[in-house]
Amino acid sequence: MFLCVRRLAERRWSCSVRGMSSTSRRRRAPRCAFPVLDQPLQPVHQHVHDGNLRNSSACHQTFLELKEKVRKGGGENAVARHTQRNRKLLVRDRLRLLLDDEDFLELSPFAGLGLPYGDIPSAGCLTGIGRINGLWCVFIANDATVKGGTAYPITVKKQLRAQEIAIQNRLPCVYLVDSGGAFLPLQSEIFPDKNQGGRTFYNEAIMSSMKIPQVSVVCGSCTAGGAYIPTMAEETVMVHRIGTIFLGGPPLVKAATGEEVTPEELGGARLHAEVSGCVDHFAREEKEAYDYTRNIISTLNFQLPEEEEERRAEEEEPLYSSEELLALAPRCYNYSLDARMVISRLVDGSRFQEFKARFGQTLITGFARIRGHLVGMVANNGELLYQAALKGSHFVQLCDQRDIPLLFLQNTAPAAAPTLSTTQAEANSNRLKAHGSMMSAVACASVPKITVVIGGCHGADSYAMCGRAFDPNFLFLWPNARVSMVAPGHSDSLLPSDPEQDDLNEALNKESSAFFSSGRLWDDGVILPQDTRKVLGKCLDIIKQQRYQLSTEKERSTLLRV
Repeated sequence: MFLCVRRLAERRWSCSVRGMSSTSRRRRAPRCAFPVLDQPLQPVHQHVHDGNLRNSSACHQTFLELKEKVRKGGGENAVARHTQRNRKLLVRDRLRLLLDDEDFLELSPFAGLGLPYGDIPSAGCLTGIGRINGLWCVFIANDATVKGGTAYPITVKKQLRAQEIAIQNRLPCVYLVDSGGAFLPLQSEIFPDKNQGGRTFYNEAIMSSMKIPQVSVVCGSCTAGGAYIPTMAEETVMVHRIGTIFLGGPPLVKAATGEEVTPEELGGARLHAEVSGCVDHFAREEKEAYDYTRNIISTLNFQLPEEEEERRAEEEEPLYSSEELLALAPRCYNYSLDARMVISRLVDGSRFQEFKARFGQTLITGFARIRGHLVGMVANNGELLYQAALKGSHFVQLCDQRDIPLLFLQNTAPAAAPTLSTTQAEANSNRLKAHGSMMSAVACASVPKITVVIGGCHGADSYAMCGRAFDPNFLFLWPNARVSMVAPGHSDSLLPSDPEQDDLNEALNKESSAFFSSGRLWDDGVILPQDTRKVLGKCLDIIKQQRYQLSTEKERSTLLRV
């Protein structure tokens, strides 16, 4: 009798919990009543405004020129050969068929420009995050117009970064494979090390064990190491006549055995769909392949919320135009305006609940909403002094405790703090200890982190502000940003006065630019200031999606294909 009553009570408790959870899903977050940041441009700021605007205009022009260069891919001849002779779609046309719309977040479009071994537009592949049947997915798509789809060291680095984003944010991953394998003259920089070519396949296995879905579309050549990408994916679609998978192509077969064989006979779609079982879906043309892929994505175990459109309708636009951010993007550290002016042009309704407003005022911390998402904001507003770093540590830990994503607006000091006296040495020692505390807080925080470098990314201060080494989910630069140990013109803070400093400052000027950084994939892309709110909204949507995947906690072994 007692057992029956207990079971009945447990059943009622279970039902009430389910009812509570479904009710909580229907509830809305409390309406934001944060104070409004009233930060208009004052006449006294006009000279700073004009100087920043001129600099932003020049940076914007460079941005547009590089964007046009990247969109041309491998050039007119390569495009003609790809589309006319090989009868294949261009990579952006493939994405139009695959994604719901063209409003996707492209990652590191300027990667591969200005490298020692030449320009590799977009590093020979497009990566990004877009919606497929409403679900945010990472895509990694080879651009075979660039060097025939050959993989360079920067190509591997870009692919690994996309996989890292998929792992960190638990995003489904779609590979559009059209690759001629590794560029052999640079094999020592592609093949052997931990974070080089083989890491791609390691990541695929780890993602599968984490229940992160992976789908591959073979829409071109998959030769040598590239053949493992589709065979390790969970489902693979292959296009007839243009897709091939083999370790060694027909020339290698002829050299080894003397036998002449066509690519289709050796590793075409019919062979792998009917004989080897390497692929799961046979597509007669590319459009059919992307229809298959969209249908596969619809089978993934996600339950997306229905209230997103309602949340979007309730968004408050900032009080000030985002175009004004062009004049707030600092030309140099001496031309920085109050960071609250930037915040007020990014957040919903220009509303901001500041935390410890009277303490450590060279760092601004507080809560706001961006496109309806609650975030904790950490913004440089001067040098990261002792009190500011202590405040930063406290705030980061507070957000971690409340499970609130962190947004860092980074503009760190151009040079290390000088030590000219015993008093200054003591102050610097205290600052170092506080910086160490803030670095620990940022590194150990388990919440998602997004960093936007709006000015300078210099020295150790950048680590405390969640620089690249501290593993933010996303890191973007404004075109005016500078990334270096010290800023150009400030090398005397590290080295004694020397005639060679002119050469060093010239090198710093060239190598600290946002486009130099992005060409080497030290970030996830250069974004225009006026697009920042839109990009951040997408990132926050993407980060949140992992909450809607069902049955993620059940352990399982790695998927084994036929």
